[in-house]
Amino acid sequence: MKFSTSTLAALCATLATAGLAQAADVNSIDALNQAQFRLLSEDLGSALSYKGLVPAEGLGITGFDIGIAASNTRVKNGAAFNAATSGSTTPKNLPMVSVRAHKGLPFDIDLGLSISSLPTTNIRSTGGELRWAFVPGSTVMPALAVRLSGTFLSGVDKLKLRTTGVDLSISKGFAMFTPYAGFGQVAVKSTPDVVGLTSEKFNLSKVFAGLNVNFGLVNLALEGDKTGEDTSYGLKFGLRF
Repeated sequence: MKFSTSTLAALCATLATAGLAQAADVNSIDALNQAQFRLLSEDLGSALSYKGLVPAEGLGITGFDIGIAASNTRVKNGAAFNAATSGSTTPKNLPMVSVRAHKGLPFDIDLGLSISSLPTTNIRSTGGELRWAFVPGSTVMPALAVRLSGTFLSGVDKLKLRTTGVDLSISKGFAMFTPYAGFGQVAVKSTPDVVGLTSEKFNLSKVFAGLNVNFGLVNLALEGDKTGEDTSYGLKFGLRF
């Protein structure tokens, strides 16, 4: 089975630009009331919260996983985003593109980093994870891992937003295929720098499932995620060794 780089790049681009024409700069936080600000924060918290796009098993002390990724989050509260952007349309999707890297450490611990953006907007996000495969897995046993993660928003004046997540995941390799799944919780804190609005702090439930496909060095990962009321789908292409 062969995959060309150009084909996968085109697939990433297609996913990343889903709903792109609807996206605009978040520059009108002061136009929101408190209820709208809460809804906007829920959608941004879901879209920007950390998505691993990796199985539970650790990389090992010499291992790396490096790639580019695209994801698309189907949002429930597009009208609030419309008001925050002074937009003329109500978006249904928030597509993100990112560069990602994971490094294996001793004791089946992995460290991950992601840098993401919502194209054509001022929305940027930086995130990271620390994941421990406390059951490393074997030819007969699945791997089990616990992950701590976090992200923070940048690029948007008058808004600070950060997420903190914890989740438990399981994965089991079968030849070149490694399916995985997990669940957890994401805490969101969204703070406006606007008179008349106050900070919002809340938790979102999280479930996810994915498939990692390894072709030697070349690696492909696909993942579906539901955080709160919003559903995301992601695709990562890169190197894993």
